Order: sequence, then structure tokens, then C-alpha cells
Amino acid sequence: MNKNLLKYIGLIAVVVLFAFIFIPEIISRINSGTRVEKEDLQKRVPLAYIHIDEQKKRIPSFAFYNQDSLLISEQDLLGKVYVVEFFFASCPTICPIMSKNLVEVQNEFLDNDHFGIASFTIDPKHDTPEVLKSYAERYGIVDMDWHLLNGTEEQVYELANAGFNIYAQQMENVPGGFEHSGLFALIDKQGYIRSRRDPFGNPIVYYRGAIDLADGANEFGETEQITILIEDIKKLLNE
Repeated sequence: MNKNLLKYIGLIAVVVLFAFIFIPEIISRINSGTRVEKEDLQKRVPLAYIHIDEQKKRIPSFAFYNQDSLLISEQDLLGKVYVVEFFFASCPTICPIMSKNLVEVQNEFLDNDHFGIASFTIDPKHDTPEVLKSYAERYGIVDMDWHLLNGTEEQVYELANAGFNIYAQQMENVPGGFEHSGLFALIDKQGYIRSRRDPFGNPIVYYRGAIDLADGANEFGETEQITILIEDIKKLLNE
């Protein structure tokens, strides 16, 4: 028997052995609903740190008054996993969607003392603690660790644009008079900005908070941003 024929026979034997051993297992997983996908692998990959000038990016210092007129600083949030957003109470466009999405997040972690949300108004002249209190009641904000925060214009725009690199700006020619990106930042218990990685291994940095889940996918085809945010919060809570 020549050598080439022996090679072919050996190859066939390997294929048959693979089919005999692994195909029943694959069929069993499919039938039981067990999937081995990128999403499953993603759950086991630690969230990325965001690096600026080779340093892990931490939340900047701040001290703002919340909807209950309590002074809240970044030190009060150490030891908690929390989400940061920039919004304004009279926003006619994306803020209602962002708030609705964050209420979904709030409700997922309502009984967890190690989770919170920090919402910074970019219209501090209008959004007094009284206005923010009314906004909280209107949207169902009930978590004691969800702070709607009011500082000076200089403080809040420095925090948004330089501290978080989340764009916010006063602009008279846009609806509501303010423009902002609608992004959520995720902060870990030590005060570092964290995020999951994209399929190429790069941090996504921020989560898109202005996707209306009731409308399905947005213009980018994204429907799962709030879902992955909740998954990643759970991951940080378990670190």
C-alpha cells in the first residue's frame, strides 16, 4: 500500500473520530440552549481601564449639591460602582430617553447598596435642587444613591469636557439650548473609568445612553447598549 493512500486513510479516520466524539456534544448543546459565542467569552474578559498618557483615568474631583440639597463629592461614591451622565431637566430631545434607560438600570440594582448613578446637569442656572427633585419624581428616580447634581457652569463644563471627555456645550441654535453627546461612563469602586472591549480588543470607553429601546435599533444598528451596561455593572460589582 503506497504512502499517499495511507495518509488519506489516516485523515479519514481522524474526521470520523471527530464526528463521533464532538458532533453529539455540539447537538446536545444546541438542543439544551447552551451557546458558545463571543458574548459568552465577553462575560469572562475583565473590563478595560481607560488610559490617558499611560495613566489609568480616574473620575475628577467634584463637589456638587444634589436634588436633596446635600453636598456630594467623588469621595462619597468611592466603594460603589456607578454610572455618570450629563443631562438637563428641560431637554426636549435625548435626555428623556437617557433617563428612561437609566431607570431600567436603577431598577436592576435597586437593592444593591454598592451601586449608584451621578447625573450632572449642564443647565445649572435653571436646574435648581427643587427642579431636579421634581424631575426625579417625574421619571421614577427612587434610589437614594442616584444623585442629580448641580454645580456652577464653569465646574460642570470643565468636568464634562476635560474631566470625562463627554461633550457638552451651551448652544442657542439647538433644541433646548444645549448640546451634549448622550453617553454614559461606567466607574468602578476605586473611581476608575472602565468599559468592555470591542471585537478588536479596544475599549469602547462609553456606553450610548440615548438609544430608544422601544424603537429597536438606532442608526448604528445598536440595540444592546443598556443590556451590556447592566452586564458590565454586574461584573464590576463582583470584582
